[in-house]
Amino acid sequence: MINVLIVDDSPTLRHLIRAILTTDPELKVVGEARNGEEAVAMVARLQPDVVTMDIQMPHMDGYEAIRRIMSENPVPIVVLTSTESDIRLGATYKGVESGALMVVGKPHGLLGDDPDAYELINVVKAMADVKVIRRRWKTRQKPELSGDRKTVSRPLKTAYQVVAVGTSTGGPPALRTVLGELPATFPVPILVVQHISKGFTTGLARWLNETIALRVKLAEAAEPLLGGTVYIAPDGVHLQVSGQKKVVLLKENPLDGHLPSVTALFNSVAKEYGPAAVGLLMTGMGRDGANGLYAMKQSGAYTIAQDEASSIVFGMPKEAIAMGAATEVLALDKIGHKIKELIL
Repeated sequence: MINVLIVDDSPTLRHLIRAILTTDPELKVVGEARNGEEAVAMVARLQPDVVTMDIQMPHMDGYEAIRRIMSENPVPIVVLTSTESDIRLGATYKGVESGALMVVGKPHGLLGDDPDAYELINVVKAMADVKVIRRRWKTRQKPELSGDRKTVSRPLKTAYQVVAVGTSTGGPPALRTVLGELPATFPVPILVVQHISKGFTTGLARWLNETIALRVKLAEAAEPLLGGTVYIAPDGVHLQVSGQKKVVLLKENPLDGHLPSVTALFNSVAKEYGPAAVGLLMTGMGRDGANGLYAMKQSGAYTIAQDEASSIVFGMPKEAIAMGAATEVLALDKIGHKIKELIL
């Protein structure tokens, strides 16, 4: 049985979240907190397996509650939000900086009426298996930049011309860790597919852009791929590349169950770049990206899968490793260094 603590200042939303979670026989709601102060106390007393956390609350907001919980009684925390401005501006991802594992949309209806309800159950169950550690929170320093960030167009000294990345559950903090290792002068473009709730991609791009040295943006159709830039796949389209090394966005059927699909990106990169590419598959549920990473390896690309110990959810990397798709299997804190070693 997975014990869940619900934290939200709205009685209506607490009731809805409880109703959704208790439809699954493996989930048990052990308590409800109305604000951050209550959440901190109830985590210490009830020792839940997972906490769902609202952000905008009286007395103590979600950010402070997450920091307190992760420093005193660490537990997997899933941030739930429905505030459009927070989603658009990436404010909810500050919860990830404080120690939360995931950010998902608040459900608006019961199972059968709202896809977010199914996602909530799946994410809560996945997070219950994550081992979290005590954190001493401190203000994150902005990356040091030499003047304004500009795209890089200098001649390459590397055989690699692109990096393609796929991730899902637990991806935002993993992306920040890896991409945060790379300098603003990184000479090749980075293409990213992150499985995430609809409407959250803009906020993800904004948050990453504010916390790492690289330029981060949502990919736009037909734009040229430039060094020093991270291109995030937008909602509802496959992110691919053309023979002219430009962005291609295709609104097609899901592949490996997803739109955008990691495999769709990897297959395209394998075709257009072959051995001049680096592929990276990180934490996530399911198997999207495994076949695509294999295609990249078969084309001569250097492929990396995140290891089990550092993955929040080992599903996607595990599938790729099992089929021999990874040139190398690395812990999260080693991946950025490896990419620099290959390209810089």
